[in-house]
Amino acid sequence: MSADRSLPGGDWTRRPEGGGRIALRLIAFVARRGGRGLARVLLYPITAYFLAMRGPERRASRAYLRRVLGRPARLRDVARHIHTFASTILDRVFLLGGDLRRYQIRVEGLEVLEGHLARGRGALLFGSHLGSFDALRALAASRPDVQVRVVLDKRHNPAIVEVLDALNPELARRVIDASQDGPSIVLAMQQALDDNALVAVLVDRARPGEPVQSMPFLGSPAAFPTAPWAIAAVLGRPVVLAFGLFRGGNRYDLVFERFDDGGTVPRGERARRLQASVQRYAQRLQARVLDAPYNWFNFYDFWQDR
Repeated sequence: MSADRSLPGGDWTRRPEGGGRIALRLIAFVARRGGRGLARVLLYPITAYFLAMRGPERRASRAYLRRVLGRPARLRDVARHIHTFASTILDRVFLLGGDLRRYQIRVEGLEVLEGHLARGRGALLFGSHLGSFDALRALAASRPDVQVRVVLDKRHNPAIVEVLDALNPELARRVIDASQDGPSIVLAMQQALDDNALVAVLVDRARPGEPVQSMPFLGSPAAFPTAPWAIAAVLGRPVVLAFGLFRGGNRYDLVFERFDDGGTVPRGERARRLQASVQRYAQRLQARVLDAPYNWFNFYDFWQDR
């Protein structure tokens, strides 16, 4: 592992957002009028389009699959990877709209959240671009009294915000905009936690210039952002890892892992604790990736191999 440094590349910020505005609009239109079954038919031409026209994503998929599968990735492996991604984009329409009846969602580790919520101090849900973070909407069925506040960069995700506004305006209003300055983001997170909300953050990608720690991940060093862990230490709130893994068809596994129970971290201990947290997170993320390899939706050079 390396010392704290800044990420110079930030390839993912220069790529079009996942799915793209036209694809999201088309899927949402067909899904809302023809249902999920008809919309799933569209996933095959969408997959073919990505295979034929989106070279960087195709190459990133092949490079990742070579790592996780331990062999050269075939074209059908890449197609399966992209089709899995497209499936979760389709399901986003229904999950964000609160239509959970058509899904079989197995929830694991709900007692971890229940314990933290019972203390009335909220919790940080740290997720990743593995599977569907939108599967967190399943929480609404078991705990409708609990708000989930998602931290999302509205400037980088305009199509997602647009679809969210159309499908669930109330959920859209509860988004914490990550394009704000740092202090404003932290203040908004703290206010939500004080209301005993769950604050959901994707913590596997670093922005250009953001401090990172390099950790072993699928056989090579990869840069992970340190800011989420620094914020968690300052806020002193519990951290729970959250994974919404797509298992095919209409099945998802929503998994919550106890990670850190929060509390005050002495200033002199923060650097050591931060490094240990990033390392442990990389290990847990790797374990989940190996369990659901086609759920990895970072379609860029995650290891900065160039």
